[in-house]
Amino acid sequence: MYCLQNRWKLENKRLRYYGLRNKSVMFKNVVKLTAKQAKIVSRLPGELTDREYKCVGKLVGVQIVEENAKRITPRSLDEARFCVRCAANDFIIPGLEFDENGLCPMCQTADDTKNLKSVVPIKNVFPRSKKSRFDVAVFYTGGKDSTFVLYYLSKVLNLRVLALTWEIPYISENAAQSIQNAKRSLPNVDFITRKVCDADLKKIYSHLYKIADNTCLCPSLAYVLFYPELVANKVPYFVAGNEPAQLAGLYYNHMAPKLAYGFANNKFLNFIINLGRVLTLHPPLKKGQFHTLATMKQLAYGDPAIKKISGYGNALVSNAVESIHTVPLMVKPLKRAIRKSSRSGNIPAFVQVDLDGICGGTYNWRQIKDTIVSECGWVPPDENDKGLHTSCKIEKCKEYSQFKRFYEMKSDMIPFSALEISLASRDKALSRAEAIAELNAALGFSLDEIPECAMMREYFEQ
Repeated sequence: MYCLQNRWKLENKRLRYYGLRNKSVMFKNVVKLTAKQAKIVSRLPGELTDREYKCVGKLVGVQIVEENAKRITPRSLDEARFCVRCAANDFIIPGLEFDENGLCPMCQTADDTKNLKSVVPIKNVFPRSKKSRFDVAVFYTGGKDSTFVLYYLSKVLNLRVLALTWEIPYISENAAQSIQNAKRSLPNVDFITRKVCDADLKKIYSHLYKIADNTCLCPSLAYVLFYPELVANKVPYFVAGNEPAQLAGLYYNHMAPKLAYGFANNKFLNFIINLGRVLTLHPPLKKGQFHTLATMKQLAYGDPAIKKISGYGNALVSNAVESIHTVPLMVKPLKRAIRKSSRSGNIPAFVQVDLDGICGGTYNWRQIKDTIVSECGWVPPDENDKGLHTSCKIEKCKEYSQFKRFYEMKSDMIPFSALEISLASRDKALSRAEAIAELNAALGFSLDEIPECAMMREYFEQ
């Protein structure tokens, strides 16, 4: 008796794998079928005639297996198989494969991806701006990572920083208090806060929930709100503070190819882009400015055609864009700011601080928490084991919805937190034991709806 191997799903004339495969076939998740093959597969489980076996022969052993060789997806961490080196396991990442040494694909490819630092240019030192009263701007949530970046820019580099914060109904108490403490602790930082009116925000959230089962809009909506502010103030740099595990996660989620991580230093591609701008009477772009325009144009106008054709997409951003556009007036100031900045060349460069680099090699969660508590008055979350995403009450809802949709093969996006906690433990941002403790205590990987989901829905349903 033959059957379709676990985590392979027939979708019209294609088989799609919902999981993360071993190194040699890591991104080979789609197999095209002939009409005859698709018809045979659709009848499984069942016996195969000699003719049918010959027709699907190349699939047998991988996509089609005997029933006793079919793998089973665990239903809890207790049933899961863990990577021997990091916290990755086949419960939080259903369909996770392991090699003969018990290593997950992320550990198998650790050496191959060690230089994939950021999809935007890396910049750890900044000049004093002569055109603006600010040297840099940063989106500040009150969470662990953004607080550390704010500390580094304002206290270590002594820059004039514009901190951008948007009010959400789900901000955690510890993050709100951390923001207030940062205002007192960092005198050379200007704080700007924006809030979307409840009627518009509820409409956006309601649509996002329909298509994604959660209402997570950070940082997309913040970019929409604040880009006109950055242009008006002629801020030269907008600094991202994503931790290394988040950036590497884009690659393993098949959202960014290796080329994207080296694009900023690719002289030929940048020459072609700037040649096009000069020919259309636009000033050439400096490093990081292309990334700014690409990010803002996607939010204003949707995914560019080349992104759709390439097969690399970011469902989080695409869903956010679709939802934001349910309130068309929301993006009008953004479109004006894009046109104005593109014509003038006054475009804040989108750059990334290399958190590993400025920490001496490894962005160690425990150490940086001690630093920001003493230097910025940062208030840690109630869950002592929590290290991922500490600023939002509904972060678990995002984890739960992404996990549940991927588990049930309704989405091919691997849960972001599952990749991040695995990569963070692989790269020693925290120990394997600490990562597993966080999985057990603080994250939203559950097959049963978690309580925070009711709180999330309560806001936009009332």
